Amino acid sequence: LPNYYYVLLFLFIKDISMSIEKEIKQSSKFRNEWHKAAVNILYSNGWLLQQQKQHLDRGGLTPQQYNILRILKGSTTPLSTLQIRERMLDKMSDTSRIVDRLIAKELVSKCTNQGDKRLVDVSISQEGRELLDLMDKFTSELDTILDNLSEEEVIQLNFLLDKARDKQA
Repeated sequence: LPNYYYVLLFLFIKDISMSIEKEIKQSSKFRNEWHKAAVNILYSNGWLLQQQKQHLDRGGLTPQQYNILRILKGSTTPLSTLQIRERMLDKMSDTSRIVDRLIAKELVSKCTNQGDKRLVDVSISQEGRELLDLMDKFTSELDTILDNLSEEEVIQLNFLLDKARDKQA
């Protein structure tokens, strides 16, 4: 990239660098930039979840319920609660409890696994598919949450977040 791009990026970052301090009304400095980045990511996660929650409230879903429905819709076969948990964004979720709530809403069904009677298979119902189809009509609204970033900036953000997690793999 040309040097002027880095200068512009630095100026952009410098202009917004006080944003997290303002948002959390922090009067003291962070220990270092890594600490600041970790706090910024945690704060931004909460902010993004709140934006998503407003969208999902239309369908009467929590983010975890929506995540499970998307996982089931994308699967060609029924999944066990363990398989669902492995694919979830929030791995700490009580998958069985969430599935039970989705069953009560008639958005999923579960049955005993034919190969292993100790396991339960979960499938998305027609009602669940229809709800997701309805929610998909509003998906473009979710895409606008970060529309103050350019496509190049979003690509860079994705790269940096992937790189940060790569150490943990």
